[in-house]
Amino acid sequence: MVAGEPRLLRPSFAALVAAEEELGPLFALVERAGAGQLALAEIAALFWHCLADRTGLVRDDVEEAVVAAGLAACAVPLRALLGAILQGRG
Repeated sequence: MVAGEPRLLRPSFAALVAAEEELGPLFALVERAGAGQLALAEIAALFWHCLADRTGLVRDDVEEAVVAAGLAACAVPLRALLGAILQGRG
């Protein structure tokens, strides 16, 4: 949920390239996540880049949504997103 609406995370090629440019190599990001070393800012950045539709949103909206939901709630979409990055859409 961002700005009161459910939002779709879609790890398109362009989204992943943008995330990688900001956060570094995706394999390293996945390794950090697996080790419990993913920073809050990295989670918000990954969500921002992978939002299917950002119409009417600014990045702060995503950051506030992450804080409002809490890390436990964000773990579910984060896990699904990282799984899609590793396994593809197949």
